[in-house]
Amino acid sequence: MHQRSLTELRAALAAKEVSAVELAQHYLNRIDSASGLNAFIDVNSEQTLAQARAADVLLATGQAGPLTGIPIAHKDVFVTRNWRSTAGSKMLEHYTSPFDATVVERVARAGMVCLGKTNMDEFAMGSSNENSYFGHVKNPWDHRAIPGGSSGGSAAAVAARLTPAATGTDTGGSIRQPAAFTGVTGIKPTYGRVSRYGMIAFASSLDQAGPLAQSAADCGWLLNAFAGFDVRDSTSLERADEDYTRYLGQTWQQDGTADKPLAGLRIGLPVEYFGAGLADDVRAAIDAALKQYQDLGAALVEVSLPKTELSIPVYYVIAPAEASSNLSRFDGVRYGHRAEQYGDLLDMYKKSRAQGFGAEVKRRILVGAYVLSHGYYDAYYLQAQKIRRIIAQDFQQAFTQCDVIMGPVAPTVAWDLGAKTGDPVQMYLADIYTLSTSLAGLPGMSVPCGFGGANERRPVGLQIIGNYFNEARMLQVADAFQRVSDWHRVSPVDQPAGV
Repeated sequence: MHQRSLTELRAALAAKEVSAVELAQHYLNRIDSASGLNAFIDVNSEQTLAQARAADVLLATGQAGPLTGIPIAHKDVFVTRNWRSTAGSKMLEHYTSPFDATVVERVARAGMVCLGKTNMDEFAMGSSNENSYFGHVKNPWDHRAIPGGSSGGSAAAVAARLTPAATGTDTGGSIRQPAAFTGVTGIKPTYGRVSRYGMIAFASSLDQAGPLAQSAADCGWLLNAFAGFDVRDSTSLERADEDYTRYLGQTWQQDGTADKPLAGLRIGLPVEYFGAGLADDVRAAIDAALKQYQDLGAALVEVSLPKTELSIPVYYVIAPAEASSNLSRFDGVRYGHRAEQYGDLLDMYKKSRAQGFGAEVKRRILVGAYVLSHGYYDAYYLQAQKIRRIIAQDFQQAFTQCDVIMGPVAPTVAWDLGAKTGDPVQMYLADIYTLSTSLAGLPGMSVPCGFGGANERRPVGLQIIGNYFNEARMLQVADAFQRVSDWHRVSPVDQPAGV
């Protein structure tokens, strides 16, 4: 049952092949048996089974929606009633929220069943899931490898078939990169598509929630539940609701054919994404996927995103600046960790924050406070925002020549645990292909397209980038590839992982 996609599980529930309670219990048993992956921070079987029983009532009375009874796991950055909401930090180790984040609320309203909260880099800061206070997550394909971050727990849980779906957040690539490293599908929608209300903030102008699942079709159904205007979020975009699955299985143009469904599609290949630094094994997998797209009728067009290399310094000025502001609320006064011994109020602030935050969070707070300080704001933060605008303009110029942009998600496959923890700059460089999309606020996604690494067991992800509000078309393009390939169906389940 756990090898079935979300779409297949929908059909099984509708046909009464399995009940929501049976399905939930099956996944709870799998989570318990795979505790060595460390993908989950909190599991509450009583709450899960109570939600499943409620879903069975809806299924029995004909009131079920398309996602009723489907299990889902939530990245622990979304506050969730009756579950711990820690953001992977000692600062919030024992925090339980009195309310649900909008994303959690919306999927619950759709009848989905929460399996628990997944592990993550502390406050979503990291590319490897090694920054969690609760320990690192292992890549289910190779236990020596990182699963990617910061949504590594969610990605690993989907890859290991511990859940058919999971929520994630993407600030600079934190859905797409772990999806690529674990061989699952993940999508970051246009900034503002999905409410940030109840999402513990890292960088407010960049954070965006999105789904991870086996396939593009699954992600489309999930995005239908996630997306929508929320008056409680000032960055939420007020747009008409749409069905993100509406183009699945259709040809790109009306005169398309069954063997050339993507005839007329122009795929932009940024020259900056295929230069020095891209590993040969990753390039080979991407090239093979692009050849498959040509066979489907698409045309490849060379485009340029000239400010790509500036996305790293721009991101690591803007994101830490916003983080230093957002994390100032964690002071040991209202909620969160408070030092046991302190002299006065200022001493309590210092000790609580020093004890509650990990090394990477402290590093980014310090950088952020520095670039926002008097005398440096204009030189760093303001300049970064100007270049951010230019990066967005580069994408718009590229989209005059193509319909979607494709390339690698990361320059290499997943690296070994501990390989880059001593050199944060090398870790940051791994985000080179994802940061610019986030800075521009564009939708992007990762789909599995092959394997690399010395043992050919480390997945490679193909990145697909669309123009603003073009998620439905982007999902159509990804789905067309997945209809003629099986990379998204391959899993590490029942196969020996590296140790």
